[in-house]
Amino acid sequence: MKTVIRAFFRTLRIVLGPVMLLKERLTQPTGVVREAATQARVDQQCQSLALYQFSTCPFCIKVRQEMRRLSLPIEKRDAQHDTTHRNALLQGTGATQVPCLQITEADGQTRWLKDSGAIVAYLRERFA
Repeated sequence: MKTVIRAFFRTLRIVLGPVMLLKERLTQPTGVVREAATQARVDQQCQSLALYQFSTCPFCIKVRQEMRRLSLPIEKRDAQHDTTHRNALLQGTGATQVPCLQITEADGQTRWLKDSGAIVAYLRERFA
């Protein structure tokens, strides 16, 4: 029975994954337009951020859409297919839950922010 359930969800992911990615591409929001100097500062601040994500996770799509809306060039790390990123996420948080935003503070300490709602709120507060 367990194998049947796994096969069902695997098939569901295979079928719905491309549909979700197409929807994401077709509904891309227009990014915020900033002055060049302001955008350069934002780009610099985004170098200390990394988003651990799965490509077809609906919560990850929500965060990526907000990143586009705010014109944030945050590095995206595939924790689904890249074992290096998956292991870094597991070591940093103790779980492979995505989306997860890695925030490297100015003093070198690393913070991990889980939950798409918390990540979107953080990005809006810091960059909006």
